[in-house]
Amino acid sequence: MRAAEPGALISIQPGTYIESVALDRDVTLIAEKGPGSVRVVGGRGPALVVHGQGGAVRDLVVESPHGEPAVLISGGTVLIEGCEITGGPVQATGTATPVLRGCRLHHTGEVGLYLGGDSAAEVEDTEVADVDAVGVFVDHGAAPVLRKLAISRTGGHGLRFSGSARGTAEDCQITHTGAAAVAIDANAAPLLRDCRIGDSAAAGLIVTGHAGAAPGAVPDQDDDQGEDQDASAGGAFGVALHGCQIVRTAKDGVHVTGQAAVSLTECRISEVRATGVVVGGDGRLRLDGTTITDTGDTGIAVGGTARVEVSRSTIQRVAANGVYAGESARLVLSTTVVSDTAYTAVHAGGTSRLAVRACELRGTPEHGLRGTDDALITVENTTIEDAGLSGLAVDGCDLSALRCRIGKAGTGISLKTEHRPLIDRCEVKGCSGPGLDVAAGTAALVVDCRVTETGAAGVFVRERATVWLTDCTIADTKGTGLVVQERATPRLRGVSIARTGKNGLFVADNAAGRYENCDISVAGFPAVYVGSGATPLLRGCLIHDTDEAVKCAEDADAVFESCRAENVKAGELPQDQPGDPARVDAGVPVPSIGVGAPEPAGASIGPDGTAKSAGRKGESLAEVLAELEGLVGLDGVKQDVSTMVKVMQMVRQRTEAGLASPPLSRHLVFAGNSGTGKTTVARLYGRILAAVGLLSQGHLVEADRGSLVGEYVGHTAPKTTAIFRRALGGVLFIDEAYALTPEGQGTDYGREAIATLVKLMEDHRDNVVVIVAGYPDEMERFIDVNPGLASRFTRTLLFEDYDAEELVQIVDFNAREHQYELPERTRESLLAYFGSMVRDDRFGNGRTARQIFQRMTENHAKRVVELEAPTTEDLVTLLPEDLPG
Repeated sequence: MRAAEPGALISIQPGTYIESVALDRDVTLIAEKGPGSVRVVGGRGPALVVHGQGGAVRDLVVESPHGEPAVLISGGTVLIEGCEITGGPVQATGTATPVLRGCRLHHTGEVGLYLGGDSAAEVEDTEVADVDAVGVFVDHGAAPVLRKLAISRTGGHGLRFSGSARGTAEDCQITHTGAAAVAIDANAAPLLRDCRIGDSAAAGLIVTGHAGAAPGAVPDQDDDQGEDQDASAGGAFGVALHGCQIVRTAKDGVHVTGQAAVSLTECRISEVRATGVVVGGDGRLRLDGTTITDTGDTGIAVGGTARVEVSRSTIQRVAANGVYAGESARLVLSTTVVSDTAYTAVHAGGTSRLAVRACELRGTPEHGLRGTDDALITVENTTIEDAGLSGLAVDGCDLSALRCRIGKAGTGISLKTEHRPLIDRCEVKGCSGPGLDVAAGTAALVVDCRVTETGAAGVFVRERATVWLTDCTIADTKGTGLVVQERATPRLRGVSIARTGKNGLFVADNAAGRYENCDISVAGFPAVYVGSGATPLLRGCLIHDTDEAVKCAEDADAVFESCRAENVKAGELPQDQPGDPARVDAGVPVPSIGVGAPEPAGASIGPDGTAKSAGRKGESLAEVLAELEGLVGLDGVKQDVSTMVKVMQMVRQRTEAGLASPPLSRHLVFAGNSGTGKTTVARLYGRILAAVGLLSQGHLVEADRGSLVGEYVGHTAPKTTAIFRRALGGVLFIDEAYALTPEGQGTDYGREAIATLVKLMEDHRDNVVVIVAGYPDEMERFIDVNPGLASRFTRTLLFEDYDAEELVQIVDFNAREHQYELPERTRESLLAYFGSMVRDDRFGNGRTARQIFQRMTENHAKRVVELEAPTTEDLVTLLPEDLPG
């Protein structure tokens, strides 16, 4: 070699050469008699070292007998073609750009091929087999192109990317591995295209750390999802798989955790013994056009705070759930089919958030879609069929279902929750049991829905349930159209009930409710049955084309107003009676539109701003105003509220007299520093409006940016709507409202929250009050952000800081509440203490006073515990020395 000129071809005669060959120039080494005839066995160090420019090695057997690298490439460009490499790995580091083509690497020790540094190798048509640990290890900043590699029989991973490695693997086969076939960790972000991964003793693909989420990592250019590509998963997807197959793995097909970001497009995952895809931690995953089939466990399982988007995909023939979301995961399913599952097709639990859009869920012995715990589910334009239990099941969670079709289920929709789910424009057909089953104590809003061909009741409203049905159709049921059980209080408007095997409407003993403008016809039993002690109101209803119109128990107390019967043989309607709205509306909820439930009546608040007792239904205005007057300070606020109360009373009187009402500013701005009683007054204000009769409940729902603004595109409006819905009938209090529009962030999602609020305030202007609160200067900027805000918030209440005497009063109130006494000298010391206090950004007004009281009790305890026999006076008296500092 030393004698060869650049470009020379060196032909090597057959034999075994025990030496370390250094290729540092542009020459070609070739076996004269073809592959396998020449063996180069390393003496000391690697058998072949490359650190020059150019050169090639063809058809040699390169062997390392000592476990050192058989081939070490530290720089330059070299072609290694048709070679067999054994005994040690091929190692490329530095800025080397080698090309390996048609080679076979086997029995190389811990690693078959190691690519590190900033190398950029090309490896093609190469086999890596019988390796103790990792077949191909890509590390540091390496960015290789791997084509048509066959990696098999490894003790560890077949292919591993780590460090900040990039690179591409195309048309590769990674099989029969002792650990996960492909492992990607640290900040690596490779692309795998048309690869076959399988027959591993662990997972098919495992992605951990920050893989795919490193700064600068971007999705592959073929992933053209438009501006909404991060709608649920968020951010870039530096780890990408296209057209890959993952088959026959002993554990999960794909496992993503840490903060990794992965996308799978047009892939197939099948015959895995565990879960098809698992995403945990803070991982992010996007599946597009991917099939998951024949898994030993769940198809897709999402947990932790992971964010996942699945579109145009298929999950079928799985041995557990088709899709499972738990903990605080976020999951979006769109245009996806989930079928033939052993457990529920799609399940959401924990505090997860699930959106299902234009999907098909079918073929399960359990539920089509089920939500439990505190999950929040939105399902739109989705078909659910062939569910053994319920097509759509709510067990504690919150739900919004729009334009869905449910058929051939045990029960069409079952609702059991403390929230108030929304069922809007849905169709339930062909169920063997009830079409809609509302559990005891559950409230729901059902709008423009159709329930037909059920094997039992069309709609079943159980004990104490409160459901609204508006513009719905119930028809062709083998049982009763609508069953209302004891103490249930449904409200129907514009509901049609026809062709029922039993009663059209069955109101059980002691049930109630309001039924307006309903059409009931062709019933097998009496069209309307009212049980003992039941008190329903039927107004403007038509009963026709049936044998018997109405049958009532002797002591039933039903009210029929403006109802009529046509073409009936028996059971004439009772004479019109004036209804008692207070009786028939008892317990009936206010209808609403989003996800959430009304809060209970607000608590009474003491001068210290803490809750004292629950608000009382029907409490008088004088009682609430007395609580307001008992608050420390806030003289200007009290005067403003008093003026507004008088206007409200006058508005009520004019309305009752049939006169036009003057303009009334219901929504308010509370401007003041921290701890000045804004939340306390907001709660009292809601109770005042309820006492005056301008709000149905008067409860308070508190919100801030975190509860209104979503984490990704399309998330904000549902979150804002959910909070707003909980406030219907009461007050929505948004503290630090200006956080919705951070300065210098014009595209922030907070503006979407504001736009949603403005629309909801207009749609429900008579049934909610919104109060925005915060520092005075910031609130002025906030109101100017949106013209709709300025027109709706026309009145500002200014909350002044407490002076020193008022702060002493707050401490004194806390002391009395907790059975402590403040002698006069302690009060004087407190007055001086508050008078000298620096009022900087950390000063919290009433909150500071409560903190001072707590510190005083702690110091008092330290002092009194040292006394041998403390008296009762010692135990209750706070002295000046108990003050902080």
